[in-house]
Amino acid sequence: MPQRSRWAGPAESFALLTSLRVPAATSARGVLPWAPLVGLVLGSLATAVAWAAGRAVSPLVGAVLGVAVLAALTRGLHLDGLADTADGLGPLRGRERALAVMRAGDVGPFGVVTLVLTLLLQVGCLAALLTVEGGWLALPAATVAARVAMARTGLPGVPIAAGSSLGQAVAGTVSRGWLAGAALVTAAVAAGSALVVGGPVAGLGLVAAVAAGLASSEALFSRARTRLGGVNGDVMGAMGEVTAAVTLLAAAVLLG
Repeated sequence: MPQRSRWAGPAESFALLTSLRVPAATSARGVLPWAPLVGLVLGSLATAVAWAAGRAVSPLVGAVLGVAVLAALTRGLHLDGLADTADGLGPLRGRERALAVMRAGDVGPFGVVTLVLTLLLQVGCLAALLTVEGGWLALPAATVAARVAMARTGLPGVPIAAGSSLGQAVAGTVSRGWLAGAALVTAAVAAGSALVVGGPVAGLGLVAAVAAGLASSEALFSRARTRLGGVNGDVMGAMGEVTAAVTLLAAAVLLG
C-alpha cells in the first residue's frame, strides 16, 4: 500500500467539501478530521465578501453575498443534505421509506420549506451582525463550528444509516481527542478575536453562540440516530447548516 502524504488528509477534505481546485481525493479518510480547517478557509472568504459588500452597499446585501459565497464554495452540498434530511425526518414514515426518500433526487415540501427558512434565518442574522462592532466574527465562527459538528459524526461507535457509502467510509476516522481539541481551539479563537474587537461581553457571547450551535447539531444527530438508525452524508450536511444557523442566531441575540 502506498504511503499517504502528510497533506493527503487536508487535500481530501478540501476536494470533497468544497469546489476549490485541489488534487482529486483518493479516499475519504481525511474528510471529517480536517473539516474544521475547511470551515476556517471558507468562513474567512465569505466574511471578507460580506464585510466589504456590507460597507459598500448595505448589511443586507453583504449578508446575502456572504451566504451565497458559502453555498457556491460548497457546491450547495450541505444545503442539499439539509433539504433531504428534512424530507426524511419530517413526515411520519418508516425508516426504510425515509431513507429511500432521502436518496431520491427530488426535494419535497418539507425540504423546500426548511431550506428557505434556514437561508432566511442565516441571512437575517448575519445582516444584523454586520451592523454590530465585531459582529462579522460570528460568520467564521459559525462555519468552523458547523464543520466541528460534521466531524463529530466520524467518532468511533457512531451508527451509520443503512446504505450510506460515505458514512461507512468516514466511520471512526475522528478520534475523541482530535474532536475535543478542534472544539476547544474554535472556542478559544472565537473568544479571543471577539475579546480584542468587542471586549469581554462579545467574547463570552460568541463562545455561548458556538455552544448553542453545537448543541442544536447534537439534537439533530439524536433525532437522526433514532429515526434513521444512524447518520449518512445528508445528515452530516444538515448538522453543519443547522449549527451555522443557530450559531448566527444566538450571536445576533447576544451581541446585538
